Amino acid sequence: MRKLKVGIIGATGMVGQRFVQILENHPWFQVEVVAASEKSAGKSYSEAIEGRWVMNTPVPEEISSKIVMDSVKDCKKICSLVDFVFCAVNMKKEQIQELEYMYSKNECPVISNNSAHRWTEDVPILIPEINPEHVKVIDIQKERLGTKKGFIATKPNCSLQCFVHAIYPLMEFGIKSVILSTYQAISGAGRTFESFPEMNDNIIPYIEGEERKTETEPLKIFGKVGEKGIINSDIPRISANCIRVPTSDGHMASVFIEFEKKISKDEIIKIWENFNPISLPSSPKNLIKYFHENDRPQIKFDRNRDHGMGISIGRLSQYDENKFKFVCASHNTIRGAAGGAVLFAELLYEKGYLFQ
Repeated sequence: MRKLKVGIIGATGMVGQRFVQILENHPWFQVEVVAASEKSAGKSYSEAIEGRWVMNTPVPEEISSKIVMDSVKDCKKICSLVDFVFCAVNMKKEQIQELEYMYSKNECPVISNNSAHRWTEDVPILIPEINPEHVKVIDIQKERLGTKKGFIATKPNCSLQCFVHAIYPLMEFGIKSVILSTYQAISGAGRTFESFPEMNDNIIPYIEGEERKTETEPLKIFGKVGEKGIINSDIPRISANCIRVPTSDGHMASVFIEFEKKISKDEIIKIWENFNPISLPSSPKNLIKYFHENDRPQIKFDRNRDHGMGISIGRLSQYDENKFKFVCASHNTIRGAAGGAVLFAELLYEKGYLFQ
């Protein structure tokens, strides 16, 4: 397969840095452009992120000397240099929408980590293991935009990635309701303990906007492609609390689920362990791992399983007729952000959407 040239828009932020880290030595993608705000533009990447690099590996040598381009002013030039871009910017919703439309209308596909277009009807929210058929909506979007190649596709909110993989393969048993609490790391806010001192020795029981995203985005992911875009599912009913906890990386969820049909604990575990429907370069070897130990999964020990792309589940128990509870966890800036976006970019490449 031809190696594609990639741009990272918002390359100096936490998720942008994660893109830089993950894409080093990627078999299908090569980082050609790093872009950020006007403040960073014109500097080398190493200069732009000096004192701000938060990854646990060094800045890739081939990226450190690249000159950071201006995400807005250099849009046309960036589009001429790359096959597609990953977008992870820290801007207001309206500005992000305008920026992503600008790239797509310049015939540059946009793989977005942002939430700005998740509720645009003909923009898919993609999780390759769950809704790969939603790539078809891109053709509807390109007709609306009047583009041959340019489009926008998004990944879901980072908190979803730890529990939607657990729910989806069980839907054949008729899920009546899902009640959950997410316990979300500070990197989900793009922060470290140094920049978020109020999180030391603290738990904050509210994250603005997270509960709505957690309750509604799965319904688009579980939906189907219609004539004008995605038709959202109306099931299952999801109710969520989203809580910020003092961990650096990794989100966990405590889930209570009610089924219409009878199912056993052993059946559920077997379904989870056999659910691994795709094989792409970033796919985990074992998508879902079920831990039989009472004290697992643990964020510290399990967030990096399968290079941070695995979903870890444990403590499954039945507490009433057709009602079960369990905990699940994943790495929020890898599986939940940059890694998840790279995975569905691989799907789009395989389907022929990233080149003419």
